Amino acid sequence: MTSSHQQKTPLILPFMGPFYDRVAAPLSHLGLRVLVGAMLIIEGWPKIQAPFAMAGFTESLGMYPGWFWSLVLAVLQFVGGVMILAGFLTRPMALANGVMLAVTFWFHWAFPYGDLALTPEGIAAAQAAGQTLFTEDGLRNLASDGGAVFLHQVQFKAEGLSALWTVAALFLAAWGAGPLSVDRSILNREF
Repeated sequence: MTSSHQQKTPLILPFMGPFYDRVAAPLSHLGLRVLVGAMLIIEGWPKIQAPFAMAGFTESLGMYPGWFWSLVLAVLQFVGGVMILAGFLTRPMALANGVMLAVTFWFHWAFPYGDLALTPEGIAAAQAAGQTLFTEDGLRNLASDGGAVFLHQVQFKAEGLSALWTVAALFLAAWGAGPLSVDRSILNREF
């Protein structure tokens, strides 16, 4: 992460400097970039297969026309994920996805999962298409507290993971792809 325009802070253990510069920094950039890119690809795959399926949702957020923003979301997540994974045009792709992920965080925070998800109809909808989300023990736990603990966990994960993912994408937007990337290895430049 060191560049010619940054001052390097003296290390408490100076002998670790070469390890940090040659191993830890490149691998940490690579690991974060692969994780963010892969997660965007996984999230974007269903959207790229049905690029207009999110039209109603995007319009519910006030983004018109919904078909356009649904397509943008699909391409941004899937294609952006592939580009971030490869480390190609990482900064603009990470910035665009960071903004989108910040909106996702805001959505989860502003519109928390409600008790409706824990009604028999909500649980049946969650288990549609052959999914088994609750074991018999899990269903008993839901019945014992009305699902409050489960709902809290789901909400915490939605907000927490959205926040973490947003920060990770914005970190890549700020610092770039790292040395093990198409941007630096092949192009020898960054956006």
